[in-house]
This record gives sequence, structure tokens and C-alpha cells, in this order.
Amino acid sequence: MDAQYQTLIKNFETALRAFQKQNYVRAAEIFEKLVRSDTREVAERARVHLRLCRDRTSRVAAAPKSAEDYYAWGIAALNDRKLELAAEQLSKADKLKSNQDHIRYALAAVQALLGNLDVAIEHLNAAITLRPENRIHARRDEDFQGLASDPRFRRLIYAAAS
Repeated sequence: MDAQYQTLIKNFETALRAFQKQNYVRAAEIFEKLVRSDTREVAERARVHLRLCRDRTSRVAAAPKSAEDYYAWGIAALNDRKLELAAEQLSKADKLKSNQDHIRYALAAVQALLGNLDVAIEHLNAAITLRPENRIHARRDEDFQGLASDPRFRRLIYAAAS
């Protein structure tokens, strides 16, 4: 094998690894260069993968429609610590389907992280009222560290289950 062909293969493998890691932008950059290769088999395979990269990067995520969609988006934003976005998405979920313990619990966590302690306590109280097991989860949840010294929080999570 000549050095030029070996370089093409190495570049193709690099692009393929990026593709497998779902780094479609980086993969597309490499595949675009490989499409112009004089080596027909490499160019053809690169062309196929380039189309796949473009297809995957052009897809627009569907907007949430249901309370569970908004909840899922809110949890993803919470996990990424995009707290304002999380609060917005979870509030929309709560408006579409009120009195859901998991939604109120997530809202409590977001509000606690944002420093809105009164609102966090309100949501957590509702979540525990709807599902008393949430009391146990809140005791161990790091998202509530900002509330740990608040006597209302301590009363709420350590109160005897009703």
C-alpha cells in the first residue's frame, strides 16, 4: 500500500470514529475532504457517510406537545444545569397536567437550585402530599442542599409519614 492510500484510510477511520460518537459535524468535515479523493471506493463510502451526517445534523427536534414531553425536556435541562430553561419546561408540564408528584418534585429541585426557597418548599410540599415516598428521596437529593438548613425543609422531610 502506498502512503497516500494509507493516509486516506486513516482519515476515513478518524471520520468514522467521530460519526460513531455522534460528532456529525466533525465527521462531515473529514468525509467532505474524502469525497474528493481519487480513490473511488473511499470517495463512495465517504459520500454515503457524508449524506448520513448531513441528515442527522439537519433534523430539528420536535417541539414538546404533552406534559410528559415538557417534563422530559425539563429534566434534561436540569441535568445540564440550564436551570431557567428547566423551570420553564417543568412549569409548562405542570400547567398541562397539574398535581403530578414527579413534576412538582422536579420543580422543587429547580427552584431550590435557583435559590427560590419559598417556591421550592411549596412544590416539595405538594410532591410529598401527592406521594409521601418523595420525602425519602428529598433527604438524599443533592439538589436540595440549599434548603438543608431551612427549618421548613427539615420539618417537611423528617415529618412522620401520614
